Amino acid sequence: MTKIVVFTGAGVSDDSGLSTFRDADGLWANYRIEDVCTPEALVRNRALVIEFYNKRRKELLSTKPNPAHFAIAELEKHFDVEVVTQNVDDLHERAGSTRVMHLHGELMKLRSERNADLIVPISGWEQSLDARAEDGALLRPHIVFFGESVPMFDKATHIAAEADVMIVIGTSLAVYPAAMLVRYAKSGTPIYVVDPGTPDTSLIRNNPLTHIKARAAVGMPELAEKLIAEK
Repeated sequence: MTKIVVFTGAGVSDDSGLSTFRDADGLWANYRIEDVCTPEALVRNRALVIEFYNKRRKELLSTKPNPAHFAIAELEKHFDVEVVTQNVDDLHERAGSTRVMHLHGELMKLRSERNADLIVPISGWEQSLDARAEDGALLRPHIVFFGESVPMFDKATHIAAEADVMIVIGTSLAVYPAAMLVRYAKSGTPIYVVDPGTPDTSLIRNNPLTHIKARAAVGMPELAEKLIAEK
């Protein structure tokens, strides 16, 4: 069965109305990244970091998957599909995708500050300041902060190397190391980029490239329909 690897970024979630850190008027507008999304920030002002991710969770719970999420999930009925996402929301899962790897963590989970492998789901949107893991350590958002390593990246590169078709959607290909995933696609593997702008495709060198200049919620359903029809 044809294996499709779908690599998604903030543009997919943006079409559901979720704020991204590039938004000038969204949730991130009232915060500096250095104050809410670094290990140092968690130590310096834990209350502010917890407050920020509580607000992000609350926003997430009020949003729904959009046609791009559903189109990606629909591909699973016809192909062997794996999603690798830079997004920390659960909209892919809520749309029906069953194999989703989150490179940068998951908003609806917390983890021990002492043991990064001790991960627990959170019910609702609010984490209390003194919430603790089973090992007694304080819980923190299960998010890869700026300056931290991306533990799932190596596994993601192996997934990318197995692709017969790669779809890159809603990402500027400017966030590293995630942007490097396109380099791991086998030579000759078709790569479709769905983005209304001009993402940096300079890393795509030995692959047939098709750029669909449309928002995720428009371009992804069209591409899914095309791939299914050509199956």
